[in-house]
Amino acid sequence: MKNIAVLGSTGSVGRATLSVIARHADLFRVVALCAHRSTEAVAAQVLEHGVPVAVIVDPDALEEVDDLPTAEWRTGAEAVIEIVTDPNVDVVVNAIVGAAGLEATLSALLAGKRLALANKESLVAGGPLVMAAAEEGGGELIPIDSEHSAILQCLRGHDSASVARVVLTASGGPFRGFTDEELQGVGPEEALRHPTWKMGAKVTVDSATLANKALEVIEAHYLFGVDYDKIDTVVHPESIVHSFVEFTDGSVLSQLGFPTMELPILYALSHPGRVADPILRTFDPVQSSPLTFEEVDRDRFKLFALGVGAGVRGGTVPAVFNAANEVAVGAFLSREVRFLEMADVVAHALEVVPRRNVVTVNDVLQADSAARHAAREFVSSPPSMACG
Repeated sequence: MKNIAVLGSTGSVGRATLSVIARHADLFRVVALCAHRSTEAVAAQVLEHGVPVAVIVDPDALEEVDDLPTAEWRTGAEAVIEIVTDPNVDVVVNAIVGAAGLEATLSALLAGKRLALANKESLVAGGPLVMAAAEEGGGELIPIDSEHSAILQCLRGHDSASVARVVLTASGGPFRGFTDEELQGVGPEEALRHPTWKMGAKVTVDSATLANKALEVIEAHYLFGVDYDKIDTVVHPESIVHSFVEFTDGSVLSQLGFPTMELPILYALSHPGRVADPILRTFDPVQSSPLTFEEVDRDRFKLFALGVGAGVRGGTVPAVFNAANEVAVGAFLSREVRFLEMADVVAHALEVVPRRNVVTVNDVLQADSAARHAAREFVSSPPSMACG
């Protein structure tokens, strides 16, 4: 029996994790939940899954709900670190959205936990620190992203020297094939209608801009020790092939499956073994055909090119990209900037925030803060970019 702590339990990945665990109650048990403000939603999860410990990071949000179910309720950022380092916890699922997940990621790995990581931003912003923490503390880093889970599965039994390249697949989002003129007029409602995946608002917008794929390229660089010139990306709208690994002898392995986050979640919890799942769908290659692949349009989806370039530059530049992108997405969702102008916001921050080496967490936090400040100034500066 593995004891699981779920951070970001009320988000799409957190809810999917609880669903997976509920189907495998003989193998996994939820011992702690965490959310930033969603007290009522966490309370419902505590009741449904019988969870003994719940953390609401924002103290004010905890006080807003009077009738809480029986559990040990904690609050504050320090309470998050307490549950991820608790000796009773075997696996930490980090599904927090944004760079806010970095401290929990580092603490879990330093404590020697298995970290099932859905919070790609913490690895993007603090990649060198994350990998150093895993080595120092003996923690195990298992990705939940479907693409990185696929690569992990394809690499089993192979050493890194035999890898020629990895190829990430991208759905292309809701605006695949749109012209610049068509993209000028799209709003949040259209961006949030993803054709394949059901995700939170920030991740869904990132998928529409392909910023998420840039983040995943940076993740792959750290997770698998692959140079950027050996990481490619292709658009695959069916989302059946989750990634490829090409080896030096010319062989190519891929992992296929229906587009559901529950598959990589289950694999992250059970790795290196596999667990039979009662809702398994039989894969029908005929029904899944045809499978199509296209090049990424870097000119149209500029955030992808900006993000990959940030990864290549290294140091604090990926943290700047990540933070500025978070601000840009927020501004787009609140109609302060148009869809294509998100790239302008991020490009400005990348230009004005200087690159520094990542030696401590403070280096990442300072870059994050500077990038957010630069991005917000750009959004609010005249001429107004308001969408009306």
